[in-house]
Amino acid sequence: MNGNLEKYHVIVVGAGHAGCEAALAASRMGSKVLLLTTDLSKIAHMACNPAVGGLGKSHLVFEIDALGGEMGLNTDSTGIQFRMLNMRKGPAVWSLRAQSDRAEYARRMKDVLSGQCNLSVKKASVTGLLARTGHITGVTDSEGNEYLSSSVVVTTGTFMNGLMHIGMESFPAGRLDEPPSKGLSESLASLGLATGRLKTGTSARVRATSIDFGRMQAQPGDEEPEHFSHRTRDFHPQQVCCHLTRTNERTHSIIRRNLDRSPLFQGVIKGIGPRYCPSIEDKVVRFSDRSSHQVFVEPDGRDTDVCYLSGVSTSLPKDVQVEMLRTIRGLEEVEITRPGYAVEYDFVNPLELYPTLETKTVRGLFLGGQVNGTSGYEEAAAQGLIAGINSARLTRGETLFAPRRSESYIGVMLDDLVTGGVEEPYRMFTSRAEFRLILRQDNAMERMVGYGVQFGLVEEGVRRAVEERRRSTANAAKQLEYSRLKPAVVNPLLRSRGSSPVQEAVSAYQVLKRPEVTSRDIFQFVPDIDPAIIRKAEIEAKYGGYIARQLSQVARMEALEDRVIPGEMDYLKAVGLSLEARQKLSKVRPRTVGQASRIQGVTPADITALLVEIRKQTMG
Repeated sequence: MNGNLEKYHVIVVGAGHAGCEAALAASRMGSKVLLLTTDLSKIAHMACNPAVGGLGKSHLVFEIDALGGEMGLNTDSTGIQFRMLNMRKGPAVWSLRAQSDRAEYARRMKDVLSGQCNLSVKKASVTGLLARTGHITGVTDSEGNEYLSSSVVVTTGTFMNGLMHIGMESFPAGRLDEPPSKGLSESLASLGLATGRLKTGTSARVRATSIDFGRMQAQPGDEEPEHFSHRTRDFHPQQVCCHLTRTNERTHSIIRRNLDRSPLFQGVIKGIGPRYCPSIEDKVVRFSDRSSHQVFVEPDGRDTDVCYLSGVSTSLPKDVQVEMLRTIRGLEEVEITRPGYAVEYDFVNPLELYPTLETKTVRGLFLGGQVNGTSGYEEAAAQGLIAGINSARLTRGETLFAPRRSESYIGVMLDDLVTGGVEEPYRMFTSRAEFRLILRQDNAMERMVGYGVQFGLVEEGVRRAVEERRRSTANAAKQLEYSRLKPAVVNPLLRSRGSSPVQEAVSAYQVLKRPEVTSRDIFQFVPDIDPAIIRKAEIEAKYGGYIARQLSQVARMEALEDRVIPGEMDYLKAVGLSLEARQKLSKVRPRTVGQASRIQGVTPADITALLVEIRKQTMG
């Protein structure tokens, strides 16, 4: 076996969205990092639709940016359309979504990696992990080379024992035309980690010149688009238009007629797929009462003739894909450049992880992304960032970092994974966050930038600017409160918005509290206040009472989060716990009482008994 004399602080396996963030974070924190990937041309490749953000996911991207990650800036730099979703609802669910140029996104990220000091990128197929006395020591590749390190981050995506399905044809692959990872899954299992099998899939990519866009509904970008990153300047993207069309009964009839050629419905695919992003054949069967499903036509970039058809993920044979797509309005003469497919792959049960993403069985071994049972670029990037930060902190002998669910969507995701595990690919939604009103995308910097500065990933000046913006918002609220608007001045506005008129002078802040009135309306009365600051003040005005209530709930929950459970706790011998609680607690091994309270099957009575047991142990 060939020896590699060079030793690294951190080795990252895989250069997808998780791997890129992990490698950049660790190297920017001063660690000597080696990033290994089987294909240097597929770094940061967007295997599914070329988009970042969206419902719930945008919150992760803003938090990644606040912590010093790259995804937001990379998206801003390569985006071709930006839209704010859910604007008719409350600010807790506003979500920025960007359409990216697929090739440019990958190219820019590769350039960033290439220019990063402390970081080496090499081509290698990792087949095994090296460990001694419960500590990771490095990895081996298919050529027999050893790479030594005291910390390893595994971010293999869908590649571990990947199996591709197009119709009844199956073949080994991690992505179409890319070989799977062999040996690594078995190596993880040999270290005591429980693995399972999941499935995901993509839609067909088609030739844009074969599409009749005039028969579809145009989906333009925002006139005044917003961006993800605090580092983005002079943001004036040249936006392209996406389009919307729908399937119909003819489409569904073709799908139903060919279910005997579907690997999903013929039992060929064993892995469990994502419930919230099912294939079109799954939609047709599960939602048989629906006459149509949305199809979003998304350009792959500005200078390409390829579009991605989001919403019709499928593993049906190519000839069936062509037939069904040509029944859809605007796609009557469509040409497929790459068919949709399904891929099965091995993953590690995230119950094997701490919230820091370090494995419980092997010190220094971290996992991030789809290998943990998640789906989506944003979920992967967030995990990669946390794993990268912690791999660097571990090598420096520092306490590992795990954001709380009360302070970030990243914390919600990590807690969900390591507390409940997964039975299907995990996807982030705003509904998963019980404190989503205080975890908005617009205040991600305020919530997380302190950590970014602490880790050396964000400059101190950025935190000062955030604090100044917070003070400006508070001052703007006061100024709005002091600005008295006479009935003759404000009533025309109120009537035009369908809001009841006032009989006497009222403060601009009180007017802004009304649901029918927006910050744009108020700006005409106080033009000396920055419009962006008024928008933040509007959230406080309209939702201040609800925000205060959630902050009170967080304070009560934090009392349980601060109660650490002794690592040596023997739940099987603990007095007062139900049998189910003993089994679940022994399996998950929660770090805090708060985490224990969120384990399914652990009751309030069990928590009371657990607190008594902790008190007994800590008092000797």
